[in-house]
Amino acid sequence: MPKYSKVFRRFLISYLVILIIPSIGGYMSYHTSISVTQSISIENSVTQLEKSQEILERRMAEVEGLTRQLAINQELNVLMNEQGRETNVFGIWRAMRNVLTFGQTNDFLQDYYIYLANYDLVLTAGSSYRPDHYYEIYHYKDLPLEEWKKEILDRTHRSEIKPLSAFVSKGTPTSVITYMQSLPLDSFNNSSPAVVVVNIDEKIIASLLSGLTERDGGWVHISDADGNTIVLQGQNDGYVDKLAADPFFDADKVSQFYRDDLVITTRSGTNGWVYQAGIPRSVLMENANKIKHMTWLITAGALFLGLLAGLVLAYRNSMPINRLLAVMKEQFGKEDSPERNEFDFLSGNIADMITKNKLLETELNRQLPLVRDAFLKRLIAGEFESREEIVSAAEQADIGLGEGTGYAGILQIKGYSGMDSVEILNELNAARLLLKQTFAELAGPLPMTDMGSDKIVILFFSSPADGGPAGKEDGMERLMDQGVQRVFEEYRISVQGGFGEYFSSVTEVSQSFEQARQALEYAVYTNRKGVMRHQEVQIENTTYYYPLETEQRLISTIRAGELAEAERIMEATFAQNLGPRELSMEMKHQLIGEMKGTFLKLLDQKIFMESPLGESVKRQIIDIDTSAPLERIQTEFLELTGELCGFITNKKKDAHTQIIKQMYQYTAEMYADTELTLYRVAEHVERPEKYISQLFKEVTGVNYSDHLIKVRMDEAAVLLRESRYTVDEIAARVGYNSSHSFRRAFKRLTGISPSTYRQSHGE
Repeated sequence: MPKYSKVFRRFLISYLVILIIPSIGGYMSYHTSISVTQSISIENSVTQLEKSQEILERRMAEVEGLTRQLAINQELNVLMNEQGRETNVFGIWRAMRNVLTFGQTNDFLQDYYIYLANYDLVLTAGSSYRPDHYYEIYHYKDLPLEEWKKEILDRTHRSEIKPLSAFVSKGTPTSVITYMQSLPLDSFNNSSPAVVVVNIDEKIIASLLSGLTERDGGWVHISDADGNTIVLQGQNDGYVDKLAADPFFDADKVSQFYRDDLVITTRSGTNGWVYQAGIPRSVLMENANKIKHMTWLITAGALFLGLLAGLVLAYRNSMPINRLLAVMKEQFGKEDSPERNEFDFLSGNIADMITKNKLLETELNRQLPLVRDAFLKRLIAGEFESREEIVSAAEQADIGLGEGTGYAGILQIKGYSGMDSVEILNELNAARLLLKQTFAELAGPLPMTDMGSDKIVILFFSSPADGGPAGKEDGMERLMDQGVQRVFEEYRISVQGGFGEYFSSVTEVSQSFEQARQALEYAVYTNRKGVMRHQEVQIENTTYYYPLETEQRLISTIRAGELAEAERIMEATFAQNLGPRELSMEMKHQLIGEMKGTFLKLLDQKIFMESPLGESVKRQIIDIDTSAPLERIQTEFLELTGELCGFITNKKKDAHTQIIKQMYQYTAEMYADTELTLYRVAEHVERPEKYISQLFKEVTGVNYSDHLIKVRMDEAAVLLRESRYTVDEIAARVGYNSSHSFRRAFKRLTGISPSTYRQSHGE
């Protein structure tokens, strides 16, 4: 074994101390050992009950997950939606072979069926039945045929569970709980195309709790949120009923003594099920006397084994530190000083990394005002393509957008037009600073940015307390008037201003700013004092409204597939030309011609040129009649917008599907690699790690790590059934460095150990 480093020695000493002190302390008092033994037994029982609860809830979650898989299964959806008179025999056979073989590793899914309402047919893994024929073989003991059809097959179910009921399966009496889910998942009326029914035998549930009853000689009772019995093992109904009715029994306590039993109670936070286990008092005290006679032997053995285990575990746990040291030495280089050992080298480099991180954080905070100013300038210029991009950039700049609605305003310092000397610029800088301080004192922090040397732009975002657009406009106008009056009274600075109309989305800020700029220009032109609204500006009606930034935003939004934002831009553009303007026929033709040109520019993009959609849309654009009413032309442009955005959305979905397919294929090829991680998968598909993680979760409904575990466990199950490899060899073949980790993962997923699984399938 190599020479121990300082880290290694510290691990060794820690393990020795942890093992020696309990060994010596355990011998100091026999009476203490009795109390400790009892506490340990209670804790172990609580732990075992919680583990059984966790396994049971996970199995029930897998049952629910089965219904989610069935809901998106293409073959089953085809069968559910068929309305023809002829029976799709091949489709039913394929569904029985493929769809009904899900969940082979879950005992809870051994007995389930799908009822197709359009065929009036019950499909199982082995055969298909008419409901009355199925009822002859499998039926509830106290539920007649018609009641069964009415309660189970003809109703809509949303993850419903029928409590424990007497059941007859092929003539054999038993008891089952029943999980029911209608398909599709959004069925809300009194009937649905299909129903998935899972019958879970009480014996299968009871097997998960056998450790508490067989080892401790106790009993277990599980009931649902309404008090209906799910499982009862090791005791009779009368005892449980008396326990529930006894006023001295506190159902909220985790553990308490009732008669001669220690009763442990836990409640599921998922479905409200109550888990109770009873352990005889004699079992809790059984090991106390054994401890008295074994203490000396255990103490001596613990010292020896502690030394050996501490040595092994210290070496094992120092391996990650050693690997980290190797990486850091490779990255930063070895130290020249021979007296610095590995621990000093590691602590020194980590301290250096922390220092650099703090310096970087300080620099980012210093540059935050520049980031905010750049964000506001891009926002009022309309350079963002979508609302999501604006929200992300605002979060990065630490600027609150409120509800994303409000007004844009612009203020200009009077008397400095055409002056650009150094003294004048310094004076204007001071005046702009005083303006910003004044408005910050009046209304708190507001998003403000400079525009030229004598203007500032202010954005007023709405909050729920403003009372809608009208209330926000009145408050904003009062605020601007107060600010203008205060800077004049205190600093003798004359200010003119204007503000635009209400923007209902952050993507319309640039439009409101443009209106504010027009209002300011009109105020300067008419020598109007104070602040002017855009509604007060007399707009010349000789030209149409379709600025270049609006065209650019429309193109960018359609290319991004943002239909709602594109429609909002189109509607705002037509509202400007239909409302305050009365366009001549020539101006109307020019407006429609420019908008046609915008869409023709879009079709020149590569994504549209390579699709068959391009020619048909081009023909639609050319066929738009410029002499038609603007309302009708607006409708035609909106239809074109929806068609193009829909095409982009479908392309995105196809790209997402291709990425998920690549991830599935790569995982199937590389699952045996112990170094396979989401980062490696991200490198393979050439996408960011966080992006593919969210995409995989959205498309498949599960995390990638869970999918990787399932792939490995499925392959492990095949090897356990069909090969003679040992469990350790199989663990290495499916990508696990540790056979212990493999066993734990296999049992967590299947509910049984790998050895038990091999034995059951060998038999």
